[in-house]
Amino acid sequence: MQVVHYAADDDDGVDDAEGDVLATDAESADSFLAKARGLMFRRSIPEGYALVFPFDGVGSRDLHMVFVPFAIDALWLVDGEVTKRKRLRPWLGLGFGRADTVIELPAGAADGVAVGDRIELRE
Repeated sequence: MQVVHYAADDDDGVDDAEGDVLATDAESADSFLAKARGLMFRRSIPEGYALVFPFDGVGSRDLHMVFVPFAIDALWLVDGEVTKRKRLRPWLGLGFGRADTVIELPAGAADGVAVGDRIELRE
């Protein structure tokens, strides 16, 4: 699965109908255990990787960095629209937001993403 970004306020004159690919290897955390574990106990994640947390409906979603020894970028989405973006620090980072989907990416992967932008998951 791919994670593709579409800027909401793109006025550079270039047709970005294809979007910008943030990750080419996205894994879905579908089970309760996969969501609880997240990226814990991994030493690193490769460039082009994302972990996607789909939820049944919009709600308050929190992330923690306990046992995650590297920084990540996190995106909170509602119906594919970015509602929050945050860089989380290793070990101590915390993030909260309303979302029906949360995406974790390597630090720096979401540098061009802003609140209001759209994210699409492609098979």
